[in-house]
Amino acid sequence: MRGRLFALALALSGGVFGIAGAVMQEVRGLPDPFVAGPLIEEAVKPAGLYLLLYRWPHLLGGRRYTAGLAALGGLAFGLVEAAVYVTVYVPEPSLGFVVYRFTLPLALHSLASFIYGQGIDGRLAAWVRGEGSLKATGWRFFVAAVVLHGLYNVGAVIAGVAGLQPK
Repeated sequence: MRGRLFALALALSGGVFGIAGAVMQEVRGLPDPFVAGPLIEEAVKPAGLYLLLYRWPHLLGGRRYTAGLAALGGLAFGLVEAAVYVTVYVPEPSLGFVVYRFTLPLALHSLASFIYGQGIDGRLAAWVRGEGSLKATGWRFFVAAVVLHGLYNVGAVIAGVAGLQPK
């Protein structure tokens, strides 16, 4: 039981750590919400799972459990991101904007992380150690998560330009 709680804590903290990746992306001048943003965010959100995979792989369990932990990391990332949006980026947000920031983006981050989490396993660790090929890993799950995230961002930008997003 303690191992599962530890895994949960690392998954959640990894999602929060993902915010650092998003901030670094903006600081480095990569404000591209369609490619750079999704690539960096999806790669960094499961940071806690990477640590588990490296140090305590037995705590990850099966594919669905790992994907569930990844989804929780995505949720943690989304909650911090939403809080930043409604307190820093938009000084006096409307109720509609707050509701929006705490619903759709959270669902996106959780779903994208769940998808990628299905590919976080021993094959990924072997590839990082130079013992396997990238083709043998779950890289397709990562690509699917990045594409989903990028498409969501395209839709969000279009909705914003069209005046369909609450402010």
